[in-house]
Amino acid sequence: MLRLRKCVVSYILSSSSTSAISPLRRLPSTTAAPISPNPSSFAVEEYLVHACGLTRPQALKASTKLSHLKSPAKPNAVLAFLSGLGLSGADAAAAVAKDPQLLCAKVDKTLAPLVDGLTGLGLSRSDIARLLSLTPDHFRRRAMLSRLQYYLPLFGSFHNFLRLLKNSSRLLYLNLDKVIKPNVVFLRECGLGDCDIAQLCIHAPRLLTANPERVRAMVACAEGIGVPRGSGMFREALHAVAFQSKEKIAAKVDYLKNTFRWSDAEASVAVRKYPRLLRKSKESLKRRAGFLFSEVRLEPVYIAYRPEILSYSMEGRLRPRYYVIKFLKQNGLLDRDLSLFYAVKMTEKVFAEKLICPHKEAAPHLAEDYATACKGEVSTNFRFR
Repeated sequence: MLRLRKCVVSYILSSSSTSAISPLRRLPSTTAAPISPNPSSFAVEEYLVHACGLTRPQALKASTKLSHLKSPAKPNAVLAFLSGLGLSGADAAAAVAKDPQLLCAKVDKTLAPLVDGLTGLGLSRSDIARLLSLTPDHFRRRAMLSRLQYYLPLFGSFHNFLRLLKNSSRLLYLNLDKVIKPNVVFLRECGLGDCDIAQLCIHAPRLLTANPERVRAMVACAEGIGVPRGSGMFREALHAVAFQSKEKIAAKVDYLKNTFRWSDAEASVAVRKYPRLLRKSKESLKRRAGFLFSEVRLEPVYIAYRPEILSYSMEGRLRPRYYVIKFLKQNGLLDRDLSLFYAVKMTEKVFAEKLICPHKEAAPHLAEDYATACKGEVSTNFRFR
């Protein structure tokens, strides 16, 4: 912020011999007195470089949209306002580079009222600064306020809204009544609550921004893989099939059947229980199949009814925990038949409490060996015949 103020003051002092008062002396006021330098001496490109902090290429590009400016008065007021809002010099420069016409916005009639409205919605000034940095072009439009009045309750928090906005700025200019609201109403009719919709759309924002007819088609596709509306797995199923063609989904199911030696019925069970299988890469599925069949010796039907086992990291969880279980069994330290599926579902803390800590005396190296295996290396103790 201090750098931004210094840049503007430096530019004014170097470009004008008048005794005009800089608006930055009145920060964080948004009603600074205008400067009236000689219009013919105002060079937009130089102003963008020295007062705004843009690079020369950025300034050259932005100046074409500001050629009508004859005075730095309005840009000075905007920069002072941004500084008072808490934007750093780098953030202000980035905002101007994205939307040069931000410098032409009226502080008293556009920017200040919008900030007041956003504050009324519960946003802090740092929240507003982040929002402006992300979407400076929309910040000049009063429609942003009405949109946030709708989005914030829907997504539950500004943090959730910001995450979604980073993935899709379309939220701020698509028609609420014709696109967004019909999609939200339909998703609610499918049994999804607002929290479900928020979590779903953070990862797949196009479920809100797509044509409503296309969203209906995706819901039908989710039902087509055996997950009915209103079920606990419906959100996952909708995310899994979102914007995938029926042909692509069918091809993925065929790959699953061939890789895991599943029948049609077993593949259907697996996909229904864990729809994210349809999003897994072929390479990751192939590696897990090789490990579970060759080393763990699991049966295809066992995996089909416990497909979540395919969601865990090979290096970070599956292989290291399998090594621990096998080591304990071979050394007579496990007094019960413990399945790998049960073991990988444990949190790291629970796994250590149940399978590492109780054997500190009999196997003092176990914790270190397990940590080594989690790094992708195999200790001597975990090299089984």
